[in-house]
Amino acid sequence: MAPQREWFEKDYYEVLGVLRSASEKDIARAYRKLAKQYHPDANAGDKDAEERFKEISAAHDVLGDAEKRKEYDEVREMVASGVGPGGFGGRGPGGYQNIRFEDVGDMGGFGDILGNLFGARGGARQRARGPAGPQRGHDLETELYLDFLDAVHGVTTSVSITSEAPCSVCGGSGAKPGTLPDVCSTCGGSGAVAVDQGPFSFSQVCPTCGGRGTVVKDKCKHCKGRGVEIRPRTVKVRVPAGVDDGQRIRVKGRGTPGLNGGPPGDLYVVVHVAPHTIFGRSGKSDLTVKVPITFPEAALGTQVKVPTLDSPVTVKVPPGTQSGKTVRVRGRGIQRGSGDPGALLVTFDVVVPSELDDDARKTVAELAEKLPGNPREYLGV
Repeated sequence: MAPQREWFEKDYYEVLGVLRSASEKDIARAYRKLAKQYHPDANAGDKDAEERFKEISAAHDVLGDAEKRKEYDEVREMVASGVGPGGFGGRGPGGYQNIRFEDVGDMGGFGDILGNLFGARGGARQRARGPAGPQRGHDLETELYLDFLDAVHGVTTSVSITSEAPCSVCGGSGAKPGTLPDVCSTCGGSGAVAVDQGPFSFSQVCPTCGGRGTVVKDKCKHCKGRGVEIRPRTVKVRVPAGVDDGQRIRVKGRGTPGLNGGPPGDLYVVVHVAPHTIFGRSGKSDLTVKVPITFPEAALGTQVKVPTLDSPVTVKVPPGTQSGKTVRVRGRGIQRGSGDPGALLVTFDVVVPSELDDDARKTVAELAEKLPGNPREYLGV
């Protein structure tokens, strides 16, 4: 991942309002809060909110990726030590204090920055990798609310988002419909030009085409030649069976468009699963259910029918079952992928009637006299 010029200029931790020591969860939590606050859907027509949303997304795209974050932290350490867009300091006349990042542009990798500046020996010229080139689009994140059974069985649905997307008029080329961009005459389509500076020779972004390698003469009026527009769009999402509440589903290539022919970012969908009136979940693949039984059923034992995700099953209640006892029914849980389904965990709940008629009260009293032992004897009171 090549460090972008913005890395030297912007403190992404400050953008998200987190400390540099923030965990991945802290960063994700801060991003979701700010993205919801400044999302274009909630701030229609507010250009400031739109720009803030882009800045927040750019910060999360870097800090939310472990490898990018590591490179970004290294770049920020350079900034703190006096290296950055203003150039390198100290080294005497004829050294490299006049080499500036305005001239160099985006390097081909953090390791190349030092290599390009200090790697030449004996005055030999060294050419860095071209700074221009495709840039990946930003990742986006949205939320999806699912019914419990849809989450268990899996479903194909769609989410609506408002974000940058390829221009609907020019298809992302930036050129007026019916025309095509021309190859840049300055760089010959490479997007970079060579610049001599003392003992070094660098590649910098072509000033004519801005690194694209092409020049649009007749610009698309709809997007003004940018090739992208902010608009609502619908994205189809395939939710796998057994998805968890809070799980993030990646939809490849449905983030914002890339620059200079780069690939688009990805869309991450955070799933929220509604609770079910009967079933619950334990772990990733076990299904839970509570089944009421009467005192006689618990004392004498019986068999009861229990609901599952498809057809009911018959479960044995052992004699002397206590309230809260759980039995396991294999293969009746949640199917995840190609593995075996989980289990159905059946928890028995002994129900005590709240009202009794005279005959029932008399019968219970007679039973109480015949029951052996004192269940509170161990308390010593």
